[in-house]
Amino acid sequence: MGALNNLIKVVIGLILVVVAIWFSIYFSDWGKAVIDIIQGGIVLGVIFTGLILIMLGFSDLK
Repeated sequence: MGALNNLIKVVIGLILVVVAIWFSIYFSDWGKAVIDIIQGGIVLGVIFTGLILIMLGFSDLK
């Protein structure tokens, strides 16, 4: 059951990274500087959260 829990962490991490990259590409024409800063911060936060979950999942699989 532990391996399944770790696999869920990896899958959630991958989903977060892919969704964040997709949103940053798809909605890149918002145009205002404040929205760009917020958008960039949210995208980076979601990407880093996804990467951390991926690393935690892989480290727990060992």
